[in-house]
Amino acid sequence: MIESNKSEISSAMTANETISQLDSKKLAWTIAEAADDRKAGDLVLLRVAEVSYITDYFIIATGFSTTQVRAIADSVEEKVKKTWQRHPLRVEGKAKATWILQDYGEVIVHILLPQEREFYNLEAFWGHAERIDFQLSNSVRE
Repeated sequence: MIESNKSEISSAMTANETISQLDSKKLAWTIAEAADDRKAGDLVLLRVAEVSYITDYFIIATGFSTTQVRAIADSVEEKVKKTWQRHPLRVEGKAKATWILQDYGEVIVHILLPQEREFYNLEAFWGHAERIDFQLSNSVRE
């Protein structure tokens, strides 16, 4: 039985992924889905593990008002708690809600107002990171 589970796990992973990396990827997808559920705009998933020692993935999302930024952050926290039984290690910016950062260790979430996102331009700063393509049902992609 152990061998069967081991082969199922290894077949679910790509050649370079470990179990920990696979869990990180699944957590990142859970977070992206939660943000999408609250109509986050321009969701970007970056795999930064090869270029940063601080985390494996960044999720960057836009909220179009401080209320929506908070709602996206709350949705992420609720879904991760329900699915993974985890809380963020640290949350920054929730009071002002122009940029909320949620640190889950292997995944860091950035939820920003459009003007904050444009000003800080995290995608350009982390431009050498691998951009992960994904499609979520609620998002309108151009």
